[in-house]
Amino acid sequence: MKSIHYAGDILLTGDAIADAVVQYASALALNKMSDTIDVPVRFPDGTIEKATFLLGPASQLVGVPTDSSFDEVVEEALVADLVRKTQQLQIPHPRTGDTDTPNAELLDDLEYPTE
Repeated sequence: MKSIHYAGDILLTGDAIADAVVQYASALALNKMSDTIDVPVRFPDGTIEKATFLLGPASQLVGVPTDSSFDEVVEEALVADLVRKTQQLQIPHPRTGDTDTPNAELLDDLEYPTE
């Protein structure tokens, strides 16, 4: 488990979730963008609820490994979505289906990195 230190609060969530949130926040900051995301967090009584994070260039958050007697918080769909969004912000992707781009059909022959 990891605790996310955010806006003066400490929120407990899963390792993969915390790592994906921090990476997404970093990518948003580098692109001078913001977004809100809902993240499952575990409360001291063991319940799990969603917390809404506002991430942007001024976000200051830290993920810290934390011992917990509770099971790991897992939400694979959220992690996959955050990883996808982070990757989209890091690698330029031409829009080949854009009908407003002159000669857009020529972009289909280009090779793009797969990382």
